[in-house]
Amino acid sequence: MSTAVELGWDLSDPAVFDRGIPQEAFAQLRQTPGLTWNKIDGSPTDGFWSVGRFDEVAHVSRDTELFSSAVGHIQIYSIDEDALAVRASMIDMDPPMHTRLRSLVNGGFIPRALKRYVSVVRERAATQLGELEAAGGGDWVASVAKPIPIGIIGDLLGVPPNDRQLMVELTDQLVAGTSADTLDPTAYGNTMDLRLLPFNSPAAFALREYARILGDERRANPQDDLVSHLVRSDVDGEQLTESEYTNFFRLLVFAGNETTRTAMSHLAILMSTYPDQWEQVRRNRSLVPNAVEEVVRYASPILYFRRTATRDTELAGTPIARGDKVVMWYASANFDEEHFDNAQAFDPTRPVRPLHAGFGGGGVHTCLGSGLARIELAGLINEMLDRDLRIEMLDEPEYVSSNFVNGVEKLSVGVRR
Repeated sequence: MSTAVELGWDLSDPAVFDRGIPQEAFAQLRQTPGLTWNKIDGSPTDGFWSVGRFDEVAHVSRDTELFSSAVGHIQIYSIDEDALAVRASMIDMDPPMHTRLRSLVNGGFIPRALKRYVSVVRERAATQLGELEAAGGGDWVASVAKPIPIGIIGDLLGVPPNDRQLMVELTDQLVAGTSADTLDPTAYGNTMDLRLLPFNSPAAFALREYARILGDERRANPQDDLVSHLVRSDVDGEQLTESEYTNFFRLLVFAGNETTRTAMSHLAILMSTYPDQWEQVRRNRSLVPNAVEEVVRYASPILYFRRTATRDTELAGTPIARGDKVVMWYASANFDEEHFDNAQAFDPTRPVRPLHAGFGGGGVHTCLGSGLARIELAGLINEMLDRDLRIEMLDEPEYVSSNFVNGVEKLSVGVRR
């Protein structure tokens, strides 16, 4: 690996992302011929190939036989083989197991099933925006971006309303596991070795225990919710194991909450930063779907996913050895000048084709909840436009310390009509 081209930026360091997407680093990544090699902690052997151009990200994403999610890990750092089995959820699997598990929940995320959430999102958005406006402003993340997605995913799963704030807290703690912060291994009564828990976080233990208790309740008293469906469904004639079910629950809570929350946080930043562009959407509401896609592209809520090469191969003229880590930087692909006209510009009139990588690079791992996320973002945008609300950032955003999630911890805003 000593002869491989290096970028000059350590993309494994969360501090590189402390002010959002490091556009200068990713521009250099896209302009560098071939792939670049990123050492981890200066190691001469441990590192990963960075993939930053859209077409190459899509190629890696769609070839699950060559670039595996089940081998190695879907994050940059490596974990032990025994931990892989314990921690595995649907995103850590390749077909055919991934296909079988995804088929269990696909029905809940098809457009027909999601239609019922259109009015629910508008009602929740109206409530949260009304409170924020009455207060004259406040923390957008706490007031709007957090409560709406967790409310919707809670409805879908069957999490009681009184427990929704706990779900927010636990997903916050999961993201903390992707930072350089030291976590208390005994938090939430955790008794497991952190290396066996997703994100190396004790919050994953708490979510597992919560899922187990809720699952027991739904087995005894089924309701019209996804948890009842999961604990009573089977794969190839066999019911999900307790581990499969609880890992599924953790994944759905995290993915259904954190990513949409991040997009909604960036929505406020973009509305404040680009008022003239949003005025076009106010005058032409048919542009709302375009604006939703542009917000997700620009926000890139999940910054990357990793795959592992299952055999020696080559990509972009770069030899890749069996077992090498290959990281797909969605946050780079979404600004690929060869794929998007004027890629650095925020343009809510941008056509919805070509597709962006905000919901993944395509293939079987395309975001399951993309349809729900679009409904939530469109509902929030439409409610804001109906109220003729303007957003003004009062301070710089405080970003989550992570190179995995492009999250916003705090965003102080003023609102006016």
